[in-house]
Amino acid sequence: MLTSVLMGLGLLLLFEGLGPLLAPKAWQQMLRLMSDQPPEQLRRIGGCLVVAGAVIHWALGP
Repeated sequence: MLTSVLMGLGLLLLFEGLGPLLAPKAWQQMLRLMSDQPPEQLRRIGGCLVVAGAVIHWALGP
């Protein structure tokens, strides 16, 4: 179980690091645009990401 959690964390860090590594200017611009959004919009975006992740996990799970 711990190995799976650490593997997931490693993949998360890998994918999160690709943006600033490959396109730092575009990544900065995206962060600026997101910081201009109202908190409700960011909450909706986060909720959609959580639901998408849960669906993927459910679809690929054992």
